[in-house]
Amino acid sequence: MASELTLIVELVTVLGAATTGGYVANRLGQPVLLGYLLAGTLVGPAGLRLITTEGNIQVLSEIGVALLLFVLGVEFSLKDLLRLRTIAFGGSTLQMLLTVLLGGGLTYLTGWVDAVPTAVFLGAVLSLSSTAVVLKDLIERNEVQTLHGQVMLAILVVQDLGLGVMLAVLPALTEPPETIGMAIAVALLKALLFLAGAFLAGRLLIPWLLRWMARSGSQELFLLGILVLCLGIALVTASLGLGIAMGAFVAGLMISNVEYADHALDRILPMRDVFATLFFTSIGLLIDPLFCGRICGNCWGWWRFPWWARRRSPRR
Repeated sequence: MASELTLIVELVTVLGAATTGGYVANRLGQPVLLGYLLAGTLVGPAGLRLITTEGNIQVLSEIGVALLLFVLGVEFSLKDLLRLRTIAFGGSTLQMLLTVLLGGGLTYLTGWVDAVPTAVFLGAVLSLSSTAVVLKDLIERNEVQTLHGQVMLAILVVQDLGLGVMLAVLPALTEPPETIGMAIAVALLKALLFLAGAFLAGRLLIPWLLRWMARSGSQELFLLGILVLCLGIALVTASLGLGIAMGAFVAGLMISNVEYADHALDRILPMRDVFATLFFTSIGLLIDPLFCGRICGNCWGWWRFPWWARRRSPRR
């Protein structure tokens, strides 16, 4: 088949498998997200190998993440985040720090890793949750506007903001100790400068731009402008090392208080659902059941042979 049709073939295969898997999961009373993941595993490299590479799909799935977080920013306004600031910033920061300490400490003490930077990295990974997965589940349950849904989303938003700092700090852990403080300072400075610029643009530029596009009377121009705004700001944060999710969420916050926010939300929701499905199915492409089985076997062997006995055993 011609190479220019590869992307179309992959899209049809992935979306067809996701539709089938989601329908089966729904009929069995399970979340459609589970069907998407299993469908991706089935057609992926560990399954039928209908999709041998996830490169093209992976790029499109990043758009799904951006649109998910953009819609979250529109629905979950800055006022909501400030209303829950105590549990959002205090609780989320405490949770991440404790998870890094406990998770990293346990992996180091049990001998899973033999270096402190590696242990800190694993603890940082364990401290983060998937905003896309939680948001998708809350949408299916119609619980986004509930109190517990708002609290969960507030915590996840702070985690996404903290991810940008982690991306800048973690590579510096292998460097001399004096560079760690500089990495943290640079990461915080980038985040503060970006947030300050986003605040000014949200007050001065974005409302005027949305009004100008709405007055044109063209639905296509309005939708294109919203997409450029969302993905453009996401690219800015990605180039700063702060992640795509942070930029997309901030872009949503920037238009959440504009009078055309609801109109923008109605136009973007269908695209969000399609690209979000690509994201969840692409996660399934990366799952290897055999590898997961080997990991479970290793965990069982570690449980039967505890860490204190293993550390005292002679090395071969």
